[in-house]
Amino acid sequence: MNAGFTTLDYVIFAVYCVVIVFLGLWLSRTKKGEEKTSSDYFLAGRTLPWWAIGASLIAANISAEHFIGMSGSGFRIGIGIAAYEWMAAVVLILVAFFVLPVMLEKKVFTMPQLLRDRYSHGVSLAFSILWLFLYIFVNLTSVAWLGALAMNQIMGVPVVTGVILLMAFAGIYSIFGGLKSVAWTDVLQVIFLIGGGLITAYFALSHVGDGNAWEGLQTVFGAIKETPGDKHLNMIIPEGTIVTDKTGSFDIFQDLPGLALIFGAIWITNIGYWAFNQYIIQKGLAAKNLKEAKKGLLFAGYLKILIPVIVVIPGITAYVLFTHPELADTTGLAGTIDKADDAYPWLLRNFAPVGVKGIAFAALVAAIVSSLASMLNSTSTIFTMDIYKNFMQKDATEKQLVKVGRIVSLVSLVIATIAAKPLLGGLDQAFQYIQEYSGYIYPGVCVVFGMAIFWKRATNSAALWAAIATLPAGILMKLAFPGMGFQLRMGYVFIILVLIAVTVSLLDKKHLVPNTDESEANKKKLVKVSYVMLAMAAVCFLLGAIFSAPLAKYAFQAIFLMGTLFAFVGIMLLTNGKAKMKDAQAYEYDLNMFQVGPGLMAGAIGIVVILVVVYAYFW
Repeated sequence: MNAGFTTLDYVIFAVYCVVIVFLGLWLSRTKKGEEKTSSDYFLAGRTLPWWAIGASLIAANISAEHFIGMSGSGFRIGIGIAAYEWMAAVVLILVAFFVLPVMLEKKVFTMPQLLRDRYSHGVSLAFSILWLFLYIFVNLTSVAWLGALAMNQIMGVPVVTGVILLMAFAGIYSIFGGLKSVAWTDVLQVIFLIGGGLITAYFALSHVGDGNAWEGLQTVFGAIKETPGDKHLNMIIPEGTIVTDKTGSFDIFQDLPGLALIFGAIWITNIGYWAFNQYIIQKGLAAKNLKEAKKGLLFAGYLKILIPVIVVIPGITAYVLFTHPELADTTGLAGTIDKADDAYPWLLRNFAPVGVKGIAFAALVAAIVSSLASMLNSTSTIFTMDIYKNFMQKDATEKQLVKVGRIVSLVSLVIATIAAKPLLGGLDQAFQYIQEYSGYIYPGVCVVFGMAIFWKRATNSAALWAAIATLPAGILMKLAFPGMGFQLRMGYVFIILVLIAVTVSLLDKKHLVPNTDESEANKKKLVKVSYVMLAMAAVCFLLGAIFSAPLAKYAFQAIFLMGTLFAFVGIMLLTNGKAKMKDAQAYEYDLNMFQVGPGLMAGAIGIVVILVVVYAYFW
């Protein structure tokens, strides 16, 4: 099986591989007589412009689980799965305007460093070890394994061979060149990724529309709307929406729990991922200045809006072709779709013309390799800067740090390559492997890091207890409520952790110092904003109390999480402005850093307006 690849397709793909490797190695070179510093290797010398930041963020984020997994979800579930992408665009605005300014002002290098500066070495080390474990045994292995599965479906490449080839491809330039190679090659990778994805969608829709992609899209949407009970074009799915296919029957609500995708833990997932995930936020930390960082994240937000067009719409198109064969000529099409994740390879095999198959396959590999390269670089960054430099060789030179970083990248690559098959070979859905293990830690990550940045009263004890309670709370919730949707369970865990953290912080009187740094003007601003947040929390709790029961089938109870988020922020800002004492290691910063110029504000409003229109159309 080679998806109908011709010599031209192989040549195009080979040229792509050569160009990426050459570009990565060429960009990583240093001038004669100069040595690469740790800042050069791990943060690209803090020289990235906005367009490189935005492109690199998306390249690190998009991988095989999008092209294969989300396209499969589009086939089986519909447009609702796009909520994860579209809500991320809003979160990128919040990260750009409120989180990244603090990190850049404090010259944060890694996420564990932030915890060390704000709390203690103990909290920092615990999260360093946790992230290294997750990056090597969850992220690297799952992305490589899913990518190799896709290569097997499309090209017939043995899965283990695919893992080795993908890891080697990512390692060739990322290990030698560091973040500079990763970020700048990501710009080209994103062009392949988006271009190849759009081309595949275009030709599939053109087939339905007799050569006209726009008419094809209208035909696809019309066929779904005319089918009673078909929810493929609905963002909000009620409980009891049963889908039956070759793999059996299931309730879509378990994956897309109604209004929880607006009010619920999808915010926790996205904030944890985009704000505090090292291999993501590292691109923002490498910006040449704060303005470029903000613009880069907004650019990434617009790209996130586009992603469902690339991966979800093709899956929906494949669904319509299978359920409404009368709409287009399906004779002579190769293969079938036995399970949802076969949708994208089937489309690529049947609708991408000669030459375009090579470009589309290059897009898929670009998504995989760019993610692996980012993960390798961040793994080496955390080990080198947070463990080696702090606990093993405190007086390490810049040359030693770069050398250790390269060695750690190589070792991580080898370990992940060996571990991929034993860990994931027996799983039916490797994407769920990522969600199951990563999702357990995000409530704790959001609480611990959110307090570190925004709450002067947060203490080391509160951070430790919240971190310790994170996994047990998640496991107990799953055992107690096995039938509850994942997003709802995670929301309740977040509420529990907020209660623990706030209670411990307010009761812990150790290491407190007078809170005298804020000007009276700043204190008044903080208190005013806190009242707004607390009022919004009260509205959410009131609406939840009134409508949770009658709207239970839409998971309206998720609004209690939204209320908890507003209350959490309100408590932090109120105590920052009114409390006479603060933690001795609390962050101090000028509120002016949160000011947003008219251009950036217009960009943010543009994202929100587009999403409001999209949600109104697909509601």
